[in-house]
Amino acid sequence: MEAVLDHLDARGITYCLASSGTHRRIRTALTAVGFLDRFEGRIFSAEDVAHGKPAPDLFLHAAATMEVKPADCLVIEDSPLGVAAAVAAGMTVFGYAGMTDPAKLSDADKVFHNMAALTDLIDAT
Repeated sequence: MEAVLDHLDARGITYCLASSGTHRRIRTALTAVGFLDRFEGRIFSAEDVAHGKPAPDLFLHAAATMEVKPADCLVIEDSPLGVAAAVAAGMTVFGYAGMTDPAKLSDADKVFHNMAALTDLIDAT
């Protein structure tokens, strides 16, 4: 994951984190892996919206706050509900099938199995 974030930073690509988890859980997880500083000020939780995934609300809220049009957003998702939410928001979706059955992510624009492939997929988009 660090290589992906480095790749985004090097290319000046804006990114954020939008999760179904609580802010506390998200911050705890990011702290544990040493990424909190990389997402500070760009963390969005289902706590921020009326309807969580599979409703598009969380992704639309994140895009609006980041001042990015939904059609210009790329979402990396590893859950069927997240894929459904991103599709409903009108965003491009890459389904990460690292621990999820790829068939459950079939509504994504692309499904990939290895995080190392993500930088090439991003560049091709």
